[in-house]
Amino acid sequence: MGIKLGGGGGSPYTVEQNSDINVTPFVDIMLVLLIIFMVTIPAATTSIKLDMPRAEGGEVTKPPVFVSVMGPDDLYIGSHKTSLASLDADLRGAMHSATPLSERVLIRADKDVDYGAFVTVLNRLKADGYTRIALINEDLK
Repeated sequence: MGIKLGGGGGSPYTVEQNSDINVTPFVDIMLVLLIIFMVTIPAATTSIKLDMPRAEGGEVTKPPVFVSVMGPDDLYIGSHKTSLASLDADLRGAMHSATPLSERVLIRADKDVDYGAFVTVLNRLKADGYTRIALINEDLK
């Protein structure tokens, strides 16, 4: 709160109170806080140096093998049609690997496929010895 030193009317010996807000100290405090924040923010951002392990083997030379389930008796390995009875033999031929059971098999299904048909294919792959089975889904955007 300040005092009014000049102005109209009244006795020169009476001092009236000024009810206007004095913003000068407020601006000074804000500028000091701004400077403090500008100085401390660069010190608050830290970087962590990570030594990531290098990937072994370089590029992937073999494309993944996809098993597509389109219906109960409608199976595909890549773009080649197969059946549940010949799934293991066709899958071994498509993998081109000396150890096909250690390779990853990617399986995907149409949204209209019965869940039982899908699980039948999964069980057949598991019974044939494939343990690295990955399920593929499609992102809905």
